[in-house]
Amino acid sequence: MVRVLIVEDQKIMQKYFEYILMQDPEFRHVQTISDAREAVKICDYSVIDLVIMDVQTFHNHDGLSAGKMIREKYPYTKVLVVTSLIDPKVLERAKSGCADSLWYKDHGEEDIRSVIYRTLNGERVFPDITPKVELNWITSGDISPRQLEMLRLYIHGMSYSEIARKMDCSTSGVRWNFQEMIAKAGYSCKEDLIAAALESKLIVTTLK
Repeated sequence: MVRVLIVEDQKIMQKYFEYILMQDPEFRHVQTISDAREAVKICDYSVIDLVIMDVQTFHNHDGLSAGKMIREKYPYTKVLVVTSLIDPKVLERAKSGCADSLWYKDHGEEDIRSVIYRTLNGERVFPDITPKVELNWITSGDISPRQLEMLRLYIHGMSYSEIARKMDCSTSGVRWNFQEMIAKAGYSCKEDLIAAALESKLIVTTLK
């Protein structure tokens, strides 16, 4: 019997994951909760074999941080992160120890079911790259990882000069990269680029 905890704050996705579990009598659905912080407490007093974990849960609590705590305290518990956030940092953190596997919500039911079984069998399953999103005239794949990191640091409050020091380049180099991103995407200003990056979940700033 595989004991499964679902951590998801969207009702429709809660029902979706519960439906997947109902298809296999080997699964025992222990509970569905909306807050990642509660998941750690449940694992403290219940034996859980698999946690299906969203990244951005109730009150923007961070499913990746909760996943890391669960994996460190209970190595026998598998953590599968299923998310709609395409921020490359999410995938990077998941691979670094916050999850046993990660997959995206917009993939089909059979894909997610396969990842569940593979994870339970000891595989670590991760996409090679994050999905691409449209940013006006371009897709996120047309922005280099270095440019994306500059954009991320600016959104988190750093000035051009602070970004330059952190990334070991000149302030004029940072300014040029922003101008290139804005021009390639066809935006009229930096604020439009930032708004698009946040709205598409290419960069996530709300996790706590």
